[in-house]
Amino acid sequence: MRYLISLFAPRPLHRSFALLDRNGHCQAFKQCSLQPMGDGWVEIEEIRLNWLHQPLPASARVIPSQPRARVQAMLSI
Repeated sequence: MRYLISLFAPRPLHRSFALLDRNGHCQAFKQCSLQPMGDGWVEIEEIRLNWLHQPLPASARVIPSQPRARVQAMLSI
């Protein structure tokens, strides 16, 4: 019965992160639902192993979305 319930339960969304050194080179990857603790972690669209020990392309980063209330306030002007 638990198996059937688990089929329809919402699954946690995993996001991808890259650990950058102070030069902007990718040192590690991680997939988790919350941003990892510590400095240097940035959210990325996808994990590509060929980015390890290379500068992270600017197009790889996720653009942070603005809160909904702020967008609605701007539309009301």
